[in-house]
Amino acid sequence: MSARKYFGTDGIRGKVGESVINPEFVMKLGWAAGKVLAGQGTNKVLIGKDTRISGYMLESCLEAGLSAAGINIGLLGPMPTPAIAYLTKTFRSEAGIVISASHNPFYDNGIKFFSAKGFKLDDEIELAIERQMDEPMECVASHKLGKAYRIEDAAGRYIEFCKGTFPSDLNLKSLKIVVDCAHGATYHIAPNVLSELGAEVIEIGTRPDGVNINHKVGATSMKAVRDAVVENKADLGFALDGDGDRIMMVDHLGNVIDGDQLIYIIARDSLKSGRLNGGVVGTLMSNLGLEIALNKLGVAFLRSDVGDRYVMELLQQRGWSIGGENSGHVLNLNVTSTGDGIVAGLQVITAMLRSDMSLHELCQGMDMYPQTLVNVRFSEGANPLDDADVKAAVVEAERQLGKTGRVLLRKSGTEPLIRVMVEAEKNEDSTKWAEYIADAVRKLTD
Repeated sequence: MSARKYFGTDGIRGKVGESVINPEFVMKLGWAAGKVLAGQGTNKVLIGKDTRISGYMLESCLEAGLSAAGINIGLLGPMPTPAIAYLTKTFRSEAGIVISASHNPFYDNGIKFFSAKGFKLDDEIELAIERQMDEPMECVASHKLGKAYRIEDAAGRYIEFCKGTFPSDLNLKSLKIVVDCAHGATYHIAPNVLSELGAEVIEIGTRPDGVNINHKVGATSMKAVRDAVVENKADLGFALDGDGDRIMMVDHLGNVIDGDQLIYIIARDSLKSGRLNGGVVGTLMSNLGLEIALNKLGVAFLRSDVGDRYVMELLQQRGWSIGGENSGHVLNLNVTSTGDGIVAGLQVITAMLRSDMSLHELCQGMDMYPQTLVNVRFSEGANPLDDADVKAAVVEAERQLGKTGRVLLRKSGTEPLIRVMVEAEKNEDSTKWAEYIADAVRKLTD
């Protein structure tokens, strides 16, 4: 495959005003995407965004570029990433475009695409868009310009979709649920889904102001939801990220339940009801405890590269349905075409109600191995993974851990970070050797 110039593992992302996330580039990107997509079907593209202040600017730029290519544009406003995937499919659009940097701070933003079938774009189409970016931008004749219109009932449509994934013979009337929307794209969706299904809902992170997205709330900052669950004596808590495609949960005791545990709960419930459809796909970062627990159930487990697009690829290759990442991306292709935090949360609650067990009790069949993750920022253009001292530190850690642990170093696909992960039987060992390797990386940037 040709090297990518702009697209990473989750679209195009960066700091607003720099590099690629600026008005000129994004307008050209809209035009290039429009040229590649034009004439494939309905000649219509949907655009949705999260709650970052820069979303307004980038939405206008994409709209101008797509219009210049002759593409009509349906504007969804602030909507979760999985909602845009769903609506793209139901509106029979050429593609859906998401303006979001997911869990990143407000000053970052990004662009990612969904196909007409609600899946992330194939590599070939992304590469075709990149090639088109090298061509001079030209505008179609005035009478062929694309028109823009706002889709007023987008939120209601998606709320009904989410509710429709929950069994009709169940309800949430017995549950008190804290929902943390990270001041992001689910702020007007998730509380309504849960309350309309009967739950008593306590909201946090539902007052976006353009700059508070992911700030001390949401799936990457769990203290707020943990505290709220304990203080309100809630049954559980949802913590979504800024664009709603990830979820972490909290049990009634305030314990964080991560993506690996959620995948285990959903897979086990699917196995019991005969809906598992093969094995489960995790990633190189998935906890060893998940693999062991699934194998005890007789369920096959495979690891993909890190990134939900790679989990998806392996699921499709195998014809399986369930997979995800410990960060909270959970895929169930029996239900939806992409990672969906709200839908995944409802699947976990379904397992709770069917088994008459608490979230805490549902996790007991899986023993988590202590896992330490350290993020080390590095300078643009550097490659710490090739450094001799870093390699030597990894070799030493692996020698000391032997067969009782794992070491993984990788570059983030969205930020200039090296992610150092060490897994071991004892927490002190995972922490010790993760910091040992991270120090070797830090010496390169000091």
